[in-house]
Amino acid sequence: MAHPLCDLTQTLLAAAQRAGADHADALAVDGTSVSIDVLNAKLEHAERAEGIDIGLRVMVGQRQACVSASDTRTDTITTMAERAVAMAREAPEDPTIGLADPDQFAQGWDTDALEISDPTAEPTPATLQEDAANAEAAALAVSGVSQVQAASAGYSRHAIHLATSNGFSGGYERTGRALSCVAITGTGTEMERDYYGDHRTFQADLQSAQDIGRIAGERTVERAGARKPKTGAFPVLFDERIASSLIGHLLVAINGSSIVRGSSWARDLLGQQVLPTGLSIIEDPHRPRASSSKPFDGEGLPTARRTIVENGVLGGWTLDLATARKLGLKSTANASRGTSAPPSPTTGNIALTQGDVSRNDLIHDMGTGLLVTSMIGSSINPTTGDYSRGASGFWVENGEIAYPVNECTIAGNLIEMLKTITPANDGRAHLSRVVPSLLVQGMTLAGE
Repeated sequence: MAHPLCDLTQTLLAAAQRAGADHADALAVDGTSVSIDVLNAKLEHAERAEGIDIGLRVMVGQRQACVSASDTRTDTITTMAERAVAMAREAPEDPTIGLADPDQFAQGWDTDALEISDPTAEPTPATLQEDAANAEAAALAVSGVSQVQAASAGYSRHAIHLATSNGFSGGYERTGRALSCVAITGTGTEMERDYYGDHRTFQADLQSAQDIGRIAGERTVERAGARKPKTGAFPVLFDERIASSLIGHLLVAINGSSIVRGSSWARDLLGQQVLPTGLSIIEDPHRPRASSSKPFDGEGLPTARRTIVENGVLGGWTLDLATARKLGLKSTANASRGTSAPPSPTTGNIALTQGDVSRNDLIHDMGTGLLVTSMIGSSINPTTGDYSRGASGFWVENGEIAYPVNECTIAGNLIEMLKTITPANDGRAHLSRVVPSLLVQGMTLAGE
């Protein structure tokens, strides 16, 4: 029997109180996801998942425990609550756990303004298969593409409801539509591959299958004949499609969990210059049609726009209630949680200041160096910021792309790298992380 999510969370809270919890919060998620893979114009794989997941966090004094299930029957919920309370009584004490105060909770939000749920009908499997097949055909039509490794289309819809034992109750729905293609050029040891894809909240915004397949094919053919680059110290241009990973490393380093543990390379950088003057990082959880927009966080606090880095200077940490209490600060309303674990701080929609020049301008200005379009593996020292990753892309000579490269390693230190970045103006505004191509000076390349 179907249960409204708000009713499920109230049932969970009532069960927790009967079992002896002092406080509790409950999360219910009703999800649907569909994915279709096509190979050689035929259906290769189809998958559909539907279900309701429930999670309960209970607090007994200064101890807490979390349990989750996908069974919403009353007896299951009763057992969940009893086990959670028993677990909490055995857990170590933590004076920083606890719900938000009632006057901290979000009130009166407008989910329609966020445009995070597409009201149009779910696409049929046939429609998804047709999109994937058209993307594959478009990639194969590009001269030089030998085969398509994967062409996939997907759709998802998730409804979320959070409630606490001290009065908060709220929920929202989110949708997503995706299409991607991976193409290959060459054969045997000469094979090279590349990809392209798009993910949108509203189906009407999704790029056409023909464009996605064509771009995947063109990117792949450009990589034919790749070889190792030179070894030495050179500027490195991170293409827009992977540049957000650099800013992502900074966001991880300023996460409250890392700061509390003292294990972050950014632990002493609060109020210090971390980016070049003129660059800022803004988090905006209310940006319409962005995949990480939401009216409240995982603890019921109202989300709001905030400046993480202003004019190059780091302004604060990313915090939930527990990490904020440990640091003697206030939550930044960045709590995120699933059904099986307590809240933890996470950033959502962020945007780095765009530059005034194009990616081609940066290629011209860099002279000789490496344009990175994909990376594999990762060796990041979380306490020192030492950075090393496998990379592939294109070698640049005299401001022009000379030839494709692979099997190289780029290395540096994130603290110094981020201070030298020069942004292009090609960040895509619909992404959750709007980060343009980034030129970094003086990195170490290991190639030939």
